[in-house]
Amino acid sequence: MDLLEYQGKQFFATFGIPVSDGEAVTDVDAAVAAADRVGYPVVVKAQVHVGGRGKAGGVKLASNADEAREHATNILGLDIKGHVVRTVWVEHATDIGEEYYASFTLDRSAKKHLGMLSAQGGVEIEAVAASDPDAIAKIWIDPVDGLTESAARAWVEAAKLNPAANDGAVEILLQLYRAYTEGDADLVEINPLVLTAEQKVHALDAKVTLDGNATYRHEGWDAYEATQVRDDREQAAKEAGLQYVGLDGSVGIIANGAGLAMSTLDVVNQVGGQAANFLDVGGGADADKFVAALGIIDNDARVRSIFINIFGGITRGEEVANGIITALERIDISSPIVIRLDGTNADEGRALLEPHLGDKLQMAPTMLEAARKAVELAGTANA
Repeated sequence: MDLLEYQGKQFFATFGIPVSDGEAVTDVDAAVAAADRVGYPVVVKAQVHVGGRGKAGGVKLASNADEAREHATNILGLDIKGHVVRTVWVEHATDIGEEYYASFTLDRSAKKHLGMLSAQGGVEIEAVAASDPDAIAKIWIDPVDGLTESAARAWVEAAKLNPAANDGAVEILLQLYRAYTEGDADLVEINPLVLTAEQKVHALDAKVTLDGNATYRHEGWDAYEATQVRDDREQAAKEAGLQYVGLDGSVGIIANGAGLAMSTLDVVNQVGGQAANFLDVGGGADADKFVAALGIIDNDARVRSIFINIFGGITRGEEVANGIITALERIDISSPIVIRLDGTNADEGRALLEPHLGDKLQMAPTMLEAARKAVELAGTANA
């Protein structure tokens, strides 16, 4: 769950991280009133779930009410990479001395949290990594031990920030780590983290991705959920309780289990195809789940075949087969379907599916063979 900038700053503020005073508004008059309240000069910033706002004209400095009105008028309704601006954040402008970069995320391969800190902030960290990888100081943190003050200070010194920023940076990094761990975040990023002209360290931006699986632990997350942007496929999947991510390929994917779904995407790519989606129906998927899953995928105009990849564990093969058969009786699917069914009671499940096989419904014994067939049917195989 990706937060808008102003939501990220509000999230940071609950953990004591210093952020600029500002207000999120949805109309021009409110923007001018907010600017008057926080004090000029102000920055009027588009709130969208995409980068590149400044280059698109979505971030403007205003020295007075007339300029605030002009910028708010121009930014509200602006289309930035397909995202229409409905909200602007009006904050008091900061007198910037230096810009840094700081973030925490999970390094899955190391099974540790990864912190990155650089004296080169204000630009994309990918560009810094490509041009000067030594400019990024990294730290790996064991979740059991956490981030200590001494480790944070050594990390800051390794990043070679302005010594005047060291104490403030250490304090903010400790707070940012708390926000990341206690706040159930997948990513927290400050770019830029600034040293002001008054020699204070301050979070000038906020990028936060929260773990949606932790929603039940946080009452305030309903407000974040309300601002999420989803396409029609993703919204339908959410309403059906399905784990779904839309992609750009032509092979629709249905699997039971996130790991199997990811592996299915990889295999489709391996045999020359491209997946149209990630969709996990979960364990014990019944006919209603398959109706929803097949309907969402088949309604995607880019899909030209559907690959159902099921490995039965607790879920038995005959239950999966009955669910698929019932689903196909309820809805008319235009794309051909390839099924791979394995695991618990797979033989019984395949026997139930056998009478229904034909041009529209095919079966393959292995994941690799099923992927090849699905890619062939979609017409996306490499020549």
